Amino acid sequence: MRNRTLLLAKLAILLAPAIAYGADLAKGLGAYDVGDYETSLAECQPLAEEGDAVAQFCVGRLYANGFGVAMDDDLALNWYGQAAAQGHSEAQYNLGIMHANGWGVDMNDVEAGKFYKLAADQSYIPAIKSFAALRHSGMGVEQNIIEAYMWFDIAAQLGDFNSEYKRDQIGDELSAEELLEAQQMTKRWLNARRE
Repeated sequence: MRNRTLLLAKLAILLAPAIAYGADLAKGLGAYDVGDYETSLAECQPLAEEGDAVAQFCVGRLYANGFGVAMDDDLALNWYGQAAAQGHSEAQYNLGIMHANGWGVDMNDVEAGKFYKLAADQSYIPAIKSFAALRHSGMGVEQNIIEAYMWFDIAAQLGDFNSEYKRDQIGDELSAEELLEAQQMTKRWLNARRE
């Protein structure tokens, strides 16, 4: 009996990589896009467990939204957290949203701001806009109107038309010198990303 148990354990160890290897990330993401969440989970879960950040983000979205699984904020936070730790910008942004809204954690604008900033630094437009709004309001971060302008300007420069309006509104609150400073900060930020 003991040998049989040992043999089954060895077999499970040998087959585990084959199961993950047989998983198809593109198939899992495609299934998510068309609402086939069962297939999405079946394809992404093994890859997520192997440490694939995109697959971890996909599994996190399934649990965060209750798509194909019971909604579970703890599991969403776990999977988003693993992907975010690997630099996945959308996972970082989603963690910010969860902290801002108190989904699975206590509502915390400071933590939301940290995650928004991580994703904003990677040019993820929704995070840039969220961080800009926090900078403008002073919720969770130090209020800084010049930086709020800069972040909305960055989002606008990256193609977000809604940010143009918000940037221009904030621009009306700035002196000519502050406006020039904010515009120069935008240029430096964008140039640093192009290098």
